[in-house]
Amino acid sequence: MAGWRKTADTGGCKFCPAEVYYMEEKAKILLVEDDISLIDGLAYSLRKNGFELDVAMSLKEAYEFLGGKSGAAEKGNASEKKIPVMYDLLLLDVGLPDGTGFDLCENIRKKGSEVPVIFLTALDEEVNVIRGLDGGGDDYITKPFKLGELCSRINALLRRSGRKASGEGERLKSGPVEIDLSESRARLAGKNLELTGAEYRLLCFFLKNRNRVLTRTMILNAMWDDNGSFVDDNTLSVYIRRLREKIEDDPSNPRYLKTVRGFGYQWKAEEL
Repeated sequence: MAGWRKTADTGGCKFCPAEVYYMEEKAKILLVEDDISLIDGLAYSLRKNGFELDVAMSLKEAYEFLGGKSGAAEKGNASEKKIPVMYDLLLLDVGLPDGTGFDLCENIRKKGSEVPVIFLTALDEEVNVIRGLDGGGDDYITKPFKLGELCSRINALLRRSGRKASGEGERLKSGPVEIDLSESRARLAGKNLELTGAEYRLLCFFLKNRNRVLTRTMILNAMWDDNGSFVDDNTLSVYIRRLREKIEDDPSNPRYLKTVRGFGYQWKAEEL
């Protein structure tokens, strides 16, 4: 997950520890590939180039990472149910043990996702290229390929899509809250917010997924870091309360960070 660095003291905030840590954001990629020998090289290169990476080796695993059921499980309801994709880009192999990358791309497009998709495949026939692009893919690279070229294509696609390329800054804004990811700073109505590392990370997660209903499990999974540190269910409730106290005019009746009973939470975007 994203790295951490100390940037400021809390200034006596009663809810904060003596030191505040901020998250250095990275573009998050899901690689769906079943070739272990290729996965090792790709994972090393992508992480070295500043990307955060999850790896799925089948469609089933991919849907689990994406937070939705498989297309087969939802056949006939594709237009009614959305998969809550939480990645900046997908790298999809075409040939998988339980289906194809084409199937996954077509399914998430039917459900409204605009996440950029690059296909990785040994099939360079025109019919396969056309199917991938017509099915919602944004780019297509044929194996074997140079890892440097792939990283360049990823960065170019992230820039075109308005997402953050490796090493580039980005701002998230909703209502009075603005996050400058290049500086790892959050502001409320122009004033710096004093946040712990976990609070900052949680706020980024909500703003990146504004207007989406996020289950507690999805949020807890997003709070893991490289050191294996995690947030349990009770601690998450504390962080939610603290965020509301720092952001909301009336924390007991929140305008932005809302509870969706029976499901989880939702950041309700109300742009100024």
